[in-house]
Amino acid sequence: MGDYADQWDVLDDAGNVLGSRKLLHPHVNEQPFTRSLSGVSLPDGLTHVTIRARDSVHGFGGREVTLPIPGRGDG
Repeated sequence: MGDYADQWDVLDDAGNVLGSRKLLHPHVNEQPFTRSLSGVSLPDGLTHVTIRARDSVHGFGGREVTLPIPGRGDG
């Protein structure tokens, strides 16, 4: 199937995985595509999360994105 995004994770400040979504195939013909992730438990006091992506060939790497959690802290 080649090189495609095959997973994304939600991380806390310490790098612990709070949730993960595996993608079983490329979504070339579904651009842009969206996939949800439910059931992620956010610990009390957490004000933001980091999202990272995994590539089927190269693994984790590249740009990570940190997002504020609405209603928590300054974010």
